[in-house]
Amino acid sequence: MKKFLIVFVIAGFISTISFVNCKAKEVEKPKGQTEMEQGKKLAVVWTSGDKEVAEKMVFMYTFNAKKFNWWDEINFIIWGPSSKLLSQDKDLQEYIAKMKEVGIKVYACKACADMYGVSADLEKIGAEVKYMGKPLTEYLQSDYKVITF
Repeated sequence: MKKFLIVFVIAGFISTISFVNCKAKEVEKPKGQTEMEQGKKLAVVWTSGDKEVAEKMVFMYTFNAKKFNWWDEINFIIWGPSSKLLSQDKDLQEYIAKMKEVGIKVYACKACADMYGVSADLEKIGAEVKYMGKPLTEYLQSDYKVITF
């Protein structure tokens, strides 16, 4: 029984050391990257067709995040019902212009915009209309933070 207990304690100790070493390795930063370079890119995916959500949350946060340099790079993606809303709403179109002025890159999903028949309208207000499935996947698989509304 004593041998079993001693073996059990030693095995537990070795497991603990291995676990701590694994955890320490997980938080190491890649060589050559500073903390500033990591996580300073944001992709905002706006899908809601609700104007109040757009004005009171999505646009306000996105604009201020760039204006006050909370993020180095912000890509704003218009996707789904938001494309139809934006194509019809002058207030939101003016807000998009303000976003572009502070350096936010504005994209619209071409597949969605085509479904609503608004691709040309979105291009007129300065959105780059293109298929966004692959770019969004690349954002998700890279060092971008991605939020959706």
